Amino acid sequence: MADVARLCATVHGRVQGVYFRYFVRNVARNLGLKGYVCNLAGGDAIEVQAEGERPKLDRLLEQLKAGPPGAWVKRVEVDWSDYTGQFDNFSIRY
Repeated sequence: MADVARLCATVHGRVQGVYFRYFVRNVARNLGLKGYVCNLAGGDAIEVQAEGERPKLDRLLEQLKAGPPGAWVKRVEVDWSDYTGQFDNFSIRY
């Protein structure tokens, strides 16, 4: 099995109200990753939990730093941990 991991990221900036969660879900699903994305209280950050092959997680992270049109990413806090296999798909949590 390829090198697998878990990416925990908090994306700060203009990331709510600009379809960022849908953008993340689509990118993650296209990469075959599993996990979720959700808005955080305060209106200026989202949380991403994703698991899968490390190279694909790296590609997701690149996209998180760029964001969709209309978004402005100020910073991305990243934490890596061990793969857990906890998720069945990639979803948006409300």
